[in-house]
Amino acid sequence: MEAETQKKIEETVNEILKTADMEVMTEYKVRNIASEKLGIDLSVPHHKSFVRYVVESFIRERKAESEEPAAEQPEQQPQQQPVEEEEEKEEEEEEEQRGTKRSAGVKEYDDLGDRIICHLSDKRRVTIQEFKGKTLVSVREYYKKDGKMLPTSKGISLTVDQWLSFKKNVPDIEKAIRKLRG
Repeated sequence: MEAETQKKIEETVNEILKTADMEVMTEYKVRNIASEKLGIDLSVPHHKSFVRYVVESFIRERKAESEEPAAEQPEQQPQQQPVEEEEEKEEEEEEEQRGTKRSAGVKEYDDLGDRIICHLSDKRRVTIQEFKGKTLVSVREYYKKDGKMLPTSKGISLTVDQWLSFKKNVPDIEKAIRKLRG
Protein backbone atom coordinates (compact mmCIF):
# COMPACT_ATOMS: atom_id res chain seq x y z
CA MET A 1 0.00 0.00 0.00
CA GLU A 2 1.36 3.42 -0.93
CA ALA A 3 2.33 5.75 1.91
CA GLU A 4 -0.05 8.45 0.59
CA THR A 5 -3.01 6.03 0.50
CA GLN A 6 -2.10 4.73 3.95
CA LYS A 7 -1.99 8.29 5.32
CA LYS A 8 -5.40 9.15 3.79
CA ILE A 9 -6.96 6.00 5.24
CA GLU A 10 -5.47 6.66 8.68
CA GLU A 11 -6.63 10.30 8.73
CA THR A 12 -10.14 9.40 7.56
CA VAL A 13 -10.54 6.54 10.06
CA ASN A 14 -9.31 8.73 12.94
CA GLU A 15 -11.67 11.53 11.88
CA ILE A 16 -14.60 9.09 11.89
CA LEU A 17 -13.63 7.68 15.29
CA LYS A 18 -13.24 11.12 16.91
CA THR A 19 -16.89 11.96 16.23
CA ALA A 20 -18.30 8.44 16.62
CA ASP A 21 -20.43 7.10 19.44
CA MET A 22 -18.01 4.43 20.63
CA GLU A 23 -20.85 2.54 22.32
CA VAL A 24 -22.29 1.52 18.95
CA MET A 25 -19.48 2.02 16.41
CA THR A 26 -17.87 -1.11 15.03
CA GLU A 27 -14.78 -1.65 12.92
CA TYR A 28 -17.06 -2.82 10.10
CA LYS A 29 -19.04 0.45 10.20
CA VAL A 30 -15.85 2.53 10.31
CA ARG A 31 -14.50 0.62 7.30
CA ASN A 32 -17.71 1.17 5.30
CA ILE A 33 -17.91 4.89 6.11
CA ALA A 34 -14.23 5.38 5.25
CA SER A 35 -14.68 3.39 2.02
CA GLU A 36 -17.50 5.73 0.96
CA LYS A 37 -15.54 8.88 1.86
CA LEU A 38 -12.36 7.76 0.12
CA GLY A 39 -13.82 5.81 -2.79
CA ILE A 40 -11.52 2.90 -1.91
CA ASP A 41 -12.57 -0.70 -1.26
CA LEU A 42 -11.35 -1.18 2.31
CA SER A 43 -12.67 -4.74 2.54
CA VAL A 44 -9.56 -5.96 0.67
CA PRO A 45 -7.49 -7.96 3.20
CA HIS A 46 -4.49 -5.60 3.45
CA HIS A 47 -6.76 -2.54 3.76
CA LYS A 48 -8.97 -4.36 6.26
CA SER A 49 -5.95 -5.22 8.41
CA PHE A 50 -4.69 -1.64 8.28
CA VAL A 51 -8.09 -0.21 9.29
CA ARG A 52 -8.17 -2.68 12.20
CA TYR A 53 -4.70 -1.50 13.26
CA VAL A 54 -5.77 2.19 13.14
CA VAL A 55 -8.97 1.48 15.12
CA GLU A 56 -7.08 -0.48 17.79
CA SER A 57 -4.42 2.27 18.01
CA PHE A 58 -7.14 4.90 18.46
CA ILE A 59 -8.76 2.87 21.26
CA ARG A 60 -5.40 2.34 22.99
CA GLU A 61 -4.60 6.07 22.79
CA ARG A 62 -8.01 7.02 24.13
CA LYS A 63 -7.64 4.53 26.97
CA ALA A 64 -4.18 5.88 27.84
CA GLU A 65 -5.54 9.44 27.88
CA SER A 66 -8.35 8.44 30.22
CA GLU A 67 -5.88 6.76 32.59
CA GLU A 68 -3.72 9.89 33.10
CA PRO A 69 -3.40 10.90 36.77
CA ALA A 70 -6.40 12.84 38.09
CA ALA A 71 -4.12 15.76 39.09
CA GLU A 72 -3.36 16.46 35.42
CA GLN A 73 -7.00 16.40 34.35
CA PRO A 74 -9.84 18.69 35.36
CA GLU A 75 -12.70 16.97 37.19
CA GLN A 76 -14.84 14.99 34.77
CA GLN A 77 -17.59 12.44 34.95
CA PRO A 78 -16.13 8.97 34.48
CA GLN A 79 -16.58 7.86 30.89
CA GLN A 80 -18.09 4.50 30.06
CA GLN A 81 -15.72 2.27 28.19
CA PRO A 82 -16.66 1.28 24.67
CA VAL A 83 -18.38 -2.10 24.50
CA GLU A 84 -15.43 -3.58 22.60
CA GLU A 85 -12.99 -2.66 25.39
CA GLU A 86 -15.25 -4.18 28.04
CA GLU A 87 -15.57 -7.39 26.01
CA GLU A 88 -11.78 -7.50 25.51
CA LYS A 89 -11.18 -7.15 29.26
CA GLU A 90 -13.67 -9.94 30.00
CA GLU A 91 -12.04 -12.08 27.33
CA GLU A 92 -8.55 -11.45 28.76
CA GLU A 93 -9.75 -12.33 32.27
CA GLU A 94 -11.28 -15.57 30.98
CA GLU A 95 -8.06 -16.41 29.10
CA GLU A 96 -6.06 -15.72 32.26
CA GLN A 97 -8.32 -18.04 34.28
CA ARG A 98 -7.98 -20.78 31.65
CA GLY A 99 -4.23 -20.20 31.43
CA THR A 100 -4.42 -19.42 27.70
CA LYS A 101 -3.71 -15.68 27.84
CA ARG A 102 -1.56 -14.38 25.00
CA SER A 103 1.37 -12.10 25.72
CA ALA A 104 0.49 -8.49 26.58
CA GLY A 105 -2.84 -8.33 24.75
CA VAL A 106 -1.26 -9.27 21.41
CA LYS A 107 -3.89 -10.27 18.90
CA GLU A 108 -3.13 -12.48 15.96
CA TYR A 109 -4.64 -12.05 12.50
CA ASP A 110 -4.55 -14.40 9.53
CA ASP A 111 -3.47 -13.51 5.99
CA LEU A 112 -7.04 -12.39 5.17
CA GLY A 113 -7.24 -10.03 8.15
CA ASP A 114 -9.51 -12.25 10.28
CA ARG A 115 -8.77 -12.45 14.00
CA ILE A 116 -7.33 -15.80 15.06
CA ILE A 117 -8.80 -16.88 18.40
CA CYS A 118 -6.84 -20.12 18.65
CA HIS A 119 -4.95 -22.76 16.69
CA LEU A 120 -6.53 -26.18 17.12
CA SER A 121 -3.66 -27.80 15.20
CA ASP A 122 -1.11 -26.79 12.55
CA LYS A 123 -3.86 -26.64 9.96
CA ARG A 124 -7.01 -25.88 11.99
CA ARG A 125 -7.97 -22.50 13.44
CA VAL A 126 -10.84 -20.73 15.13
CA THR A 127 -11.29 -17.22 13.74
CA ILE A 128 -13.70 -14.31 14.05
CA GLN A 129 -14.59 -12.52 10.86
CA GLU A 130 -17.06 -10.08 9.33
CA PHE A 131 -18.88 -11.33 6.23
CA LYS A 132 -21.67 -9.39 4.54
CA GLY A 133 -22.22 -7.40 7.72
CA LYS A 134 -22.42 -10.45 9.99
CA THR A 135 -19.95 -11.58 12.61
CA LEU A 136 -18.98 -15.23 12.17
CA VAL A 137 -17.09 -17.72 14.32
CA SER A 138 -15.26 -20.04 11.94
CA VAL A 139 -13.62 -23.37 12.70
CA ARG A 140 -11.75 -24.25 9.56
CA GLU A 141 -8.85 -26.12 7.98
CA TYR A 142 -6.15 -24.04 6.27
CA TYR A 143 -3.60 -24.75 3.55
CA LYS A 144 -0.39 -23.00 2.57
CA LYS A 145 -0.13 -21.25 -0.81
CA ASP A 146 2.60 -18.79 -1.83
CA GLY A 147 3.71 -18.53 1.79
CA LYS A 148 0.22 -17.65 3.04
CA MET A 149 -2.16 -19.74 5.11
CA LEU A 150 -5.57 -19.71 3.41
CA PRO A 151 -8.90 -21.25 4.51
CA THR A 152 -10.34 -24.31 2.80
CA SER A 153 -14.01 -25.16 2.41
CA LYS A 154 -13.54 -27.79 5.13
CA GLY A 155 -15.03 -26.30 8.25
CA ILE A 156 -17.98 -24.40 9.60
CA SER A 157 -18.89 -20.76 10.12
CA LEU A 158 -21.43 -19.97 12.82
CA THR A 159 -23.43 -16.78 13.22
CA VAL A 160 -23.38 -15.22 16.69
CA ASP A 161 -26.79 -16.78 17.48
CA GLN A 162 -25.59 -20.21 16.35
CA TRP A 163 -22.40 -19.79 18.41
CA LEU A 164 -24.39 -18.84 21.52
CA SER A 165 -26.62 -21.89 21.07
CA PHE A 166 -23.56 -24.12 20.66
CA LYS A 167 -21.84 -22.56 23.67
CA LYS A 168 -24.95 -23.07 25.82
CA ASN A 169 -24.89 -26.78 24.96
CA VAL A 170 -21.17 -27.39 25.62
CA PRO A 171 -21.85 -28.93 29.08
CA ASP A 172 -24.15 -31.51 27.47
CA ILE A 173 -21.52 -32.25 24.82
CA GLU A 174 -18.83 -32.70 27.50
CA LYS A 175 -21.18 -34.97 29.46
CA ALA A 176 -21.80 -37.12 26.36
CA ILE A 177 -18.04 -37.35 25.69
CA ARG A 178 -17.36 -38.47 29.27
CA LYS A 179 -20.13 -41.07 28.95
CA LEU A 180 -18.67 -42.43 25.68
CA ARG A 181 -15.19 -42.65 27.16
CA GLY A 182 -16.58 -44.80 29.92
